[in-house]
Amino acid sequence: MKVSRPIILLFLSLVSYAADVERKDFLPLSLESDAFFEQFNETWASRWKPSHSKRDENFVYRGEWDVEEPTVNPGLKGDKGLVAKTEAAHHAISARLPTPFDNTNNTLVLQYEVKLQKGLECGGAYIKLLSQEGGVSDSVEFSNDTPYQVMFGPDKCGMSNKVHFILRRKNPKTGEYEEKHLKVPPMARIVKTSTLYTLIIKPNQDFEIRINGEVAKAGSLLDSRYFDLTPPKEIDDPNDEKPADWVDDELIPDPNAVKPEDWDEDAPYLIPDPNAVKPEDWDEDAEAYIPDPDAVKPEYWDEEEDGEWIAPKIPNPACEQHGCGPWSAPKIRNPDYKGKWTPELIENPDYKGPWSPRKIPNPEYYEDPTPSNLEPIGALGFELWTMTDSIMFDNIYLGHSIEEAEYIGNNTFLPKVEIEEQIAAANAPQAKYDAEEPEKQIEEQSLVSDLLDKSVDRVLKVYASGKAYWADLLDDPTKTLLNRPGEAFFFASVVVGTITTTFAISTTIVSIFATLFAPSTPQPVKRSEAKERIESVKEKATASDSKVNETEAVKRG
Repeated sequence: MKVSRPIILLFLSLVSYAADVERKDFLPLSLESDAFFEQFNETWASRWKPSHSKRDENFVYRGEWDVEEPTVNPGLKGDKGLVAKTEAAHHAISARLPTPFDNTNNTLVLQYEVKLQKGLECGGAYIKLLSQEGGVSDSVEFSNDTPYQVMFGPDKCGMSNKVHFILRRKNPKTGEYEEKHLKVPPMARIVKTSTLYTLIIKPNQDFEIRINGEVAKAGSLLDSRYFDLTPPKEIDDPNDEKPADWVDDELIPDPNAVKPEDWDEDAPYLIPDPNAVKPEDWDEDAEAYIPDPDAVKPEYWDEEEDGEWIAPKIPNPACEQHGCGPWSAPKIRNPDYKGKWTPELIENPDYKGPWSPRKIPNPEYYEDPTPSNLEPIGALGFELWTMTDSIMFDNIYLGHSIEEAEYIGNNTFLPKVEIEEQIAAANAPQAKYDAEEPEKQIEEQSLVSDLLDKSVDRVLKVYASGKAYWADLLDDPTKTLLNRPGEAFFFASVVVGTITTTFAISTTIVSIFATLFAPSTPQPVKRSEAKERIESVKEKATASDSKVNETEAVKRG
């Protein structure tokens, strides 16, 4: 028999685990009570029934189930669990209880293990306690429509990560069932070792959610901070309307306010600096741009056809040492600028406050003083959608005893997870660098960060300078261009460079696509090859004519 390479690698990895970590043998655990307790032994298939229910063509429970030992971070030897085997699929499987579970005026304890062997990208690993009435039977398969009493367990997709705790309660006014969600559920543990989830509902209406034996959330079912199990006593009157004269503007413009006489709405935001002085070496008679003395008229230039040739202009070199052209003072913010005048806001004497409709008694109000008393439970099961396969469930308990659940956790979960965590730690990726190496990286990152900060500061300064120059240019284009030609040339270069770069990149992309999708160019054929092809075609044509003549001769004969 040929053994595949993955199986060999898996076997070798398990052997290496065993060599490094001592794995004890799994020993089945028995309870003295008649509580439901599932460890998935050899007879599990007689109790658990996979569902292949089909709602429509797009909603089919095609997920497969199996009972096997874990393949990732194995714990006790021989310890098996129920595994959802199919990725990106709906899974459903249920087990009917020997007798209906009734927790009226009693404690309900639900506990089970989850092992996310490949993590959990998007999907659930929660369990449902199914109603006895209308639940699964020999003729009815488990599905999303099967009525349940409690839904509990981890669920994660994207940024959402929670441990569901949902009660399904019947509204005595309407007869409809409503899902009541825990408002702020704890987060699920997304690890590749086993996690123990425990739900406790007490007859005094208190509840607890434990994760690995530690309380993650606790409170009262009757506390509105955790659940909204009953509708509000009062509701807004749907027939109440806001009066036409109702004033809900808290502030209004002061009707007695008058614009001050010295308020000049036309005063400009910027004015020439009155303290500015023209530099002594400023030459107003010099031109900012002069004809290029090194320019030469092209040989092809024909003055009769092209007109008189004029040398292109360049920045005046004399202006590099001092300013040239007409001088004007730089602009500063106008201290007398006030902008458009508006009256101050005052309290509205007619203000009545925000309007809201009056309250009336809620005709659908009811009280649910004992939500811990659930309807009889006839089965339990997993009905999931998951993108990740290999989710394992084990040691499922449903009973009335907190002590019994703790006994199970201490004798099954704790020994198992201790081994799993040791194996996970032994196989964790090792650090690639010594202790001193990160310090060097930090220094290099700090240097890069400083250079980046300086570059950003320079860019911001250039941006601020350009913004101010643009404002002056809009205010007085002629003076700005004549007095500050260097800045005009710089910012024009930036704009032209950006446009040129963008055009070059676009041209390159178009050229690449044109090359990829252009029709192939026919390859030239040598004269000798062409002659051979022609002779071949002639021979085939001659042979075809001969066959036709022979056929006609036979017919005439």
